[in-house]
Amino acid sequence: MTVSSEQAQWFAGTFDQLVRNVEVAVRGKEHTVRLVITCLLSEGHMLLEDNPGTGKTQLARALANTVQGTHSRIQFTPDLLPSDVTGVTVYDQARQTFQFHQGPIFATIVLADEINRASPKTQSALLEVMEEGRVTVDGQPHSVGRPFMVIATQNPIEQAGTYRLPEAQLDRFLMKTNLGYPDHEVTVELLLQSATRDRSANVTPVISANAVAQMSTMANDVHVDPAVLAYISHLAQESRRHTHVRLGLSMRGCLAMVRCAKTWAISQGRTYVLPDDIKALALPIMAHRLILEPEALFTGVSVERIVDDLLAEVVAPTERVG
Repeated sequence: MTVSSEQAQWFAGTFDQLVRNVEVAVRGKEHTVRLVITCLLSEGHMLLEDNPGTGKTQLARALANTVQGTHSRIQFTPDLLPSDVTGVTVYDQARQTFQFHQGPIFATIVLADEINRASPKTQSALLEVMEEGRVTVDGQPHSVGRPFMVIATQNPIEQAGTYRLPEAQLDRFLMKTNLGYPDHEVTVELLLQSATRDRSANVTPVISANAVAQMSTMANDVHVDPAVLAYISHLAQESRRHTHVRLGLSMRGCLAMVRCAKTWAISQGRTYVLPDDIKALALPIMAHRLILEPEALFTGVSVERIVDDLLAEVVAPTERVG
């Protein structure tokens, strides 16, 4: 079923309301906030990689407080066990049965703080739940519900005692972005509010978890022309042929591009996807999926430059096919 213009306008208005609500805590970062909310409504997970003190945790908490659901925070450390994340089965002597005790992963919005500090074994515990929305403990599956989103953070400059995320887990994240430092005006504004220790505490819920699920379903009905799908395919093929790229955009990455483009389009009141939507989302979707050759890294070639090259080389469609 195709989404109507009236539904698209309602979606865009609600989306803008969510953005304004999160911006109560995260000032001057509208584009990043829009990306995170797009990720939520596309039923994906977000990886925030930035320097310490840029507001990554504030952003995650503000989004969690915006949704009238449950949220939890997991501080990843080297001694964290998989059961500390997923939960554990405990024997109840009174009932003489085994009872499953849910871990913090059972929440609407889960903040996985400094995920690269956990051991690979604990990191792998997130793979199933991020991909399938369920946890299997002692052979029994347990659904985490819908909506469900993991917002993971990591600091790129603190590598001592950390474990690099494997490519298989990076691909589970729908998007990767950063916040960066605020500009001069926003910095002064935040300094004037220095008495407020936690700005995300001022963020109140504006949407229910059920409404988030409904918006996700609505975004799925946005029209994508075959010409746009071909454009995505060509970008993926060229990324795999690029001289400096060892591992190009995966099929999961192409599907992520379509899902996010639909949400991005309807958030602007449109019922169809434009090539410009693909261009706007190319970097956050491809940045963590393109693995560069060691020689390219040694010479200072960045993923941002590769994405710019791909967008310049692959011609965007100008006419509809279907």
